[in-house]
Amino acid sequence: MDLSKSRVMVTGGAGFLGTHVVEALRRRGCSEIFVPAVEEYDLTTDDGIARALKFRPDLMLHLAAVVGGIGANREHPGSFFYANAIMGIRLVEEARRAGIPKTVIIGTICAYPKFTPVPFKEDDLWTGYPEETNAPYGLAKKMLLVQAQAYRQEYGMNAIYLLPVNLYGPRDNFDPRSSHVIPALVRKCVEAGERGDAAIEVWGTGKATREFLFVEDAAEGILLASERYDGPEPVNLGSGMEISILDLTGKIAALTGFSGEIRFDPTKPDGQPRRCLDTTRAERLFGFRAKASFDEGLRRTIDWFRANRPKR
Repeated sequence: MDLSKSRVMVTGGAGFLGTHVVEALRRRGCSEIFVPAVEEYDLTTDDGIARALKFRPDLMLHLAAVVGGIGANREHPGSFFYANAIMGIRLVEEARRAGIPKTVIIGTICAYPKFTPVPFKEDDLWTGYPEETNAPYGLAKKMLLVQAQAYRQEYGMNAIYLLPVNLYGPRDNFDPRSSHVIPALVRKCVEAGERGDAAIEVWGTGKATREFLFVEDAAEGILLASERYDGPEPVNLGSGMEISILDLTGKIAALTGFSGEIRFDPTKPDGQPRRCLDTTRAERLFGFRAKASFDEGLRRTIDWFRANRPKR
């Protein structure tokens, strides 16, 4: 697919990942890009979807999702499940009916079983139940993989499914009520340092591990798959690194200049014990390999937060 000559609809295009995808599309020379704003197009309703698809895209990138960290997933499991499942299932069905040439569905690492062997291989997606705190969200998004494969088999629909690992970078969500771990720690360390706090508190034991992918790398991976991949198998997008929450917290504290004590609260959940992806399929199928170093990505994330946080 030549993106410079394509009409592209990006659901979630005004969000964290979506804004970077839209910028990457423009760098490729794509000028016909439609981002259905959530205020005008409710993609959990038939009317919102029907009006959005009047754009008649050549490519639909389905990035939109209702997301959050462990706390948000624990508080809103029902609404997270419903919104993500109904939005995705209806969008893919209407894209099929409209004959959209290609659909790219962005899944979630939360779809993997809680005790997936490390590194996570795409073939292990069905070997167990996801980690309980985000299982409703993970399973809702996982059903879109089933749908894409079933529609390819029955209707010949060109729908592909990508599994990005935990993302971070400029424009992330830094709201402590709903943010993921890196933006939450960045905000906590920056503000604690400014107040002169003696300590910060972090959820869990610190023993859980995570892999992180810089958001600009994720956007590039999505576009490479859009251009080059047409197959039924899900594909991981990651960096191939793994770091404990303990080490991550220490790294962010050092980069932000916070020198106080770090206290872990083991009464709070760790989430999935380990996350690290096998990224060989993405490199083999469409030539994707992450480029940003972790320290540089963290510095850019911290710098963006300092420059753009709301004035108090």
